[in-house]
Amino acid sequence: MKTLLNILIIAAIATTSAFADAKVKAGPRKGLILDLGGKQAEFFVEKDRTISIAVYDAAMKAQAASTEVITAIAEAPSGKAKLEFEKKGDLLVSTTKLPEGEGYQVVVQAKSTPDAKTKNFRIKLQLYTCKGCGNAEYACTCDE
Repeated sequence: MKTLLNILIIAAIATTSAFADAKVKAGPRKGLILDLGGKQAEFFVEKDRTISIAVYDAAMKAQAASTEVITAIAEAPSGKAKLEFEKKGDLLVSTTKLPEGEGYQVVVQAKSTPDAKTKNFRIKLQLYTCKGCGNAEYACTCDE
């Protein structure tokens, strides 16, 4: 019985830790931070509906985009749209705009280097501004 209780306690602690790590982080531009392992990428939807990605080191110091490889798929009601990125200044910027509307998923596939393992991020595209934190809802840091 003690063994079962200990296992349940350990499982509860591990689950709590996993959820604590899942807290949304926003970057300096009020976009969503994506952890690339040693680097951070800030996903930000511009006013013209393009996506820009800023790169930061582990201490959140801005870095010029260099070796990162980013693609995205917008799963809009009108159909899936693939977005490619190109370097513009220090950022990576999508070459096409997001489809109209919001509330759909954007799947970002990111690698810190061309030979690194791909990390997938599912982002619910909600563009309205959160009244609590002032970020776009997709990057809301409120606890709710």
